[in-house]
Parts: sequence; C-alpha cells; structure tokens
Amino acid sequence: MNDPTVRAAAPLRISFVGGGTDFPHYFRHEGGAVLSATIDHYARVSIGRRPDREIRIRSLDLEHVVAYPLDASPVYDGVMDLAKAAIQRMGVEGGLDVDVSSDAPPGSGLGGSSALVTAIVGGLSALGGRAYSREEVAQLSTVIEREDLGIAGGWQDQYATAFGGFNLIEFTAAGVTVTPVDLPPEGLAELRANLLLCYTGAVRTNLGLIDAQIRLFHEGREETIQGMKQLHEMAFEMRDAVERGDVDTLGRMLQEAYEAKKRMNPHIAEGTPIERLFAVAREAGALGGKICGAGGGGYLLLACRPERQPAVRSALEGLGGQLARFSFDRSGVRATVGGRTWTPV
Repeated sequence: MNDPTVRAAAPLRISFVGGGTDFPHYFRHEGGAVLSATIDHYARVSIGRRPDREIRIRSLDLEHVVAYPLDASPVYDGVMDLAKAAIQRMGVEGGLDVDVSSDAPPGSGLGGSSALVTAIVGGLSALGGRAYSREEVAQLSTVIEREDLGIAGGWQDQYATAFGGFNLIEFTAAGVTVTPVDLPPEGLAELRANLLLCYTGAVRTNLGLIDAQIRLFHEGREETIQGMKQLHEMAFEMRDAVERGDVDTLGRMLQEAYEAKKRMNPHIAEGTPIERLFAVAREAGALGGKICGAGGGGYLLLACRPERQPAVRSALEGLGGQLARFSFDRSGVRATVGGRTWTPV
C-alpha cells in the first residue's frame, strides 16, 4: 500500500514594527523586538514518497521543476534552493515528490520564504513521525536559511510562522522569547476591521537592501543605528496600543515606523510607487502605514477607519495598488497525513 501524501501549510505574516532589529548583527549586542501576526495566506507543500531514490521538486507557481538523486548533494543554483536545503537538512530515507506553492509572490514582504521552509520542515516531520516543539521548528528553519544557504536576514519570520498568532517576539544573545499579544477575539476582529493590506505591484528583489542595511550598521552610520533603536522601542509601545484598541495611535505609529525604517536604510522605497501610494492614502483618510518587508515593493499595511476605506481603496487602486483580503490566523505550521494532523508539540 502506498504511503499517503503529506499536505503541510505555514502561514505568512504581517510585521507591524521592529523588522531589522531581528538581525543577529544587531540583536546580539542591542537586543531586538518585532510585533507580528500571522494571516490566512500560506506557503503550501505536498510530499509523496517515490519508489526510487530521486528527489523531484516542483513549483506550482513558477512552473519550475528540479530533480536530483538523493545520494548526491543538491546544487544550490538559485532554483528551488529553499526546498533543496530543507530536504537536505531534515534528511530522508527515499525518493520524494515535493510540490510547493505560495499565496504571495517572492519578495512580497510577508515572510513567504521562511513560511515555505517551515512548511517543508513540518511536512517532512509529519512524514517521518518526528515530534518537534515550535521553537525547534523555528530554529531548524533559521539554520536552513541563514546557515545552510547563507541567506542574510533576520529571524522573525521563522518564529512567526512556527508559532502562529499575534506575538511580540524578542531577540537577545541569550535566545528568543515569543509572547502572545493580549487581545480577545472581538478585539482582534475590531483591529482587522481597521486595517488594509495593499500590494504595490512588481517587487524589486535585486536591490541588495538587506546587505545594504547590514553594511550601514557596521559602518556605524548614526541614522541607521538610531532608526533601529527606535523600531526596537516601538515594538513594545505598539503592542500596548493594539491591546488598548487605540487605532489612532496605531496609525500614527505605523507611519513613524516607516520613517524609522527609512532612517535605518534610506533605499527601501527607491524605484517603487510606495511614497506616492502612502501620500494618496493619507489624503483619502488613512491614519498611517508602513511597508511589510525589507522594501523594494511588496505589501503595504495601512490603518484606516472603516468609513474612510472606500475612498482609500479607490485612491490606491487608481495608482495600481491591489487590495488583498486577509484574516488573522492564530495557528502556526501544521500538516495532515493519512487522516492525522501534525503540529509542533
């Protein structure tokens, strides 16, 4: 009898504030903190066993297919490297067919790369009957991206998608602490009603924004360092505003977070419509907003009272913005296999 197919999903996330302070070069000296929430957009993986010893990986979004023998180390050539590295790190006993897809394009700023890696970690754990804690899943995913593949970046996305929910995530040299935001379901629903998520269009993934941010910090650029410190402090202040249900303060702080992020790295909006989109959104009644990732395009998060949202939507769409439907998702990575559900312990 054939083994059943494993289907795994890991949620994407919205980062409200603190991105950049989750980079090791910063938090190991200064500490860092990020306020983020997972949403009902996912990276999805299906995994089935093969009768041979071949690994075959297919992207359903990009229509890429790679195949290589299990007994040979994969070649990291920029095609499906995240999936290759996750399979290599986890270790498998036989051939696999792996299909991957995502609800957001590469470089969207919603943590899709880390969600994909985490979905594969969860799927292979379910396939092999392996139990991991949420922290262990996050650590595995971080090692795969940051060490095995040598991709520069922070740690927030791996913890966000492994744990799920709305969290304050703190980073220090001693470790990572994930603290759920104290927000009942009705408070979360009210918050959602006052938010808009807008896709700016094409993402510029070749700008080297993360490398530039790291370089500016090591060069001792004062604006970069001050921007990071402000973002770190704001994670706690914005958490308090969210728990109070203070949408006006949240909107103002989202805009302040965007300005602080520009101080940290002045190149984040270059060659994109981001500044113009923010300007027309505020003119139409938005309270404030920020970019969701490192920059170069992707998604914008805006705070806006429901009665002003039709005007703001119209203004954004008039410049090519695409408003995305979303809900908050309290669950982290999970998988199903043979009628059973796998989640981190």
